[in-house]
Amino acid sequence: MILYHGSNTSIKFVNLSVCRPFKDFGKGFYLTEIKEQAEKMSVRVSRIYGGVPVVNIYEIDDDFLKRKDLKIKDFGCVPSESWARFVMNNRDPSYTDYSDIECNIDNKYDIVIGPVADDNMALLFRQYQGELISFENLVSGMTFREMTNQYSFHTDKAISLLKKVGEQI
Repeated sequence: MILYHGSNTSIKFVNLSVCRPFKDFGKGFYLTEIKEQAEKMSVRVSRIYGGVPVVNIYEIDDDFLKRKDLKIKDFGCVPSESWARFVMNNRDPSYTDYSDIECNIDNKYDIVIGPVADDNMALLFRQYQGELISFENLVSGMTFREMTNQYSFHTDKAISLLKKVGEQI
């Protein structure tokens, strides 16, 4: 399987310590099967941080989901209540129940797979927590309208499965 990572730089070695916290599935290295999604992300990241848009291309064995030595959480491609709670908990800096299976702040999962949440979620969280919108409206508002997916790698064991096979500038 080929996965893409949109960035503002060529990534020779993945260093989890420089990954940003409070992302959809926790602090980790994020990739997608959708090349166009990675291309858009590379442009966005370059616009924000400078540099040149680069799509880093990785390969991973097709059967990695069957590995018994990895903890993998796969939400599939359709947003669900469980996915929404997971994203909400991981994006919330004040969330502290690390033992909860609906968060990955402690990197209990090596790899997490699922839809991409919309970037305008802070307002939706406040509206939901203030009981101004229903949970169903929160889930609907969190979801990009176009088909997206993300694979997040949270441990060195998971990162070791990725083999860089190229890049596109």
